[in-house]
Amino acid sequence: MGFQIREGNIQGLKIITPDVFKDDRGYFLKYYEKEMLKEIGVDLDIAESFETMSKRNVIRGMHFQTMEPQDKLVRVISGEIYDVAVDIRKNSPTYGHYDMVRLSDYNREMFYIPAGFAHGFCVVSDVAIVSYTCRGRYIGQADTGIVYNDPDIAINWPVENPIVSNKDAGLMTLRTFYDQFQGL
Repeated sequence: MGFQIREGNIQGLKIITPDVFKDDRGYFLKYYEKEMLKEIGVDLDIAESFETMSKRNVIRGMHFQTMEPQDKLVRVISGEIYDVAVDIRKNSPTYGHYDMVRLSDYNREMFYIPAGFAHGFCVVSDVAIVSYTCRGRYIGQADTGIVYNDPDIAINWPVENPIVSNKDAGLMTLRTFYDQFQGL
């Protein structure tokens, strides 16, 4: 049992595919084993794990914490999403750039997003259940994000008529974030 890994389009991002064992009963896969992931460059000491259920055209994001930013390992339990990470690392040569990865219950890929990235996704199936495994504790007063439709980032979301929470629609722009924090 193991994991295949490929690098994302921005340094630090990783797409991980676990081994899947299928038979006439269904399938078995291991999506987390600390030591095996550590061997491929994902050192994730789990602090919390949660899941969301969203319907088609929902966009969640682009979230991060300004204090003690979290690493995230994201996977889809059911459905299909396009998962996005925006580089907001201080002094990064790819600051403000994003990478988008298709995750689904069919491809079973996982997206590893280290601290220093804003994270979000859009749902392209009728419903999607998304699981997050995070390193680092949640700090409510440091929880914020970049607005999903920031023109300076220009994410090419593959949904029409997005459904966005009031909180996410009111997040700051990348420029405002830079003026206040100069990056993570």
